[in-house]
Amino acid sequence: MQQRRSWSQLFLLVCSLLGIGIAIYLTIVHYNESVPLVCSGSGLVNCALVLSSPYSVVPGTSLPISIPGLAWCIVMAALAIAGLNAQPRWLRPAQFVWALAGLLTVLYLVYVEIVRLHAICAWCSALHVLILLMFLVTLVRLTSPTPEPVEFESEHTRDDETQAARPPSR
Repeated sequence: MQQRRSWSQLFLLVCSLLGIGIAIYLTIVHYNESVPLVCSGSGLVNCALVLSSPYSVVPGTSLPISIPGLAWCIVMAALAIAGLNAQPRWLRPAQFVWALAGLLTVLYLVYVEIVRLHAICAWCSALHVLILLMFLVTLVRLTSPTPEPVEFESEHTRDDETQAARPPSR
């Protein structure tokens, strides 16, 4: 069971790190016009349209939406690192709730892209897929049975239990 937990935490960490990279790139593109946006600029996939829309910033600010996305990925990475080191009881629900918050945000942003803007950002979609995958992993982990802690027995303890379980000799 420890192996499965480690792999799921490692998966969450890798996805988080990829998300951090995407969010940093999108933030740099937002603030530095000399950095090229590597994405289609026409048709359904039109990153420039999405990233220059009023929806690309936190409402009421000039802060790009990629910064809260970056913060979300950093927190998920920290939770995954905590999961690699130990498995406290609060970790599974915390990771699930955090992933659910990310997924709800993704659903809103996908709605904005498709219904409001009629364009999709490939970079944003890559991050959305990562968040969906992380949500699914945390959902599976939340619904799977919690392993019982393994207690290590000494040979002396085992011998006592074995002899107690044997019928008395005649």
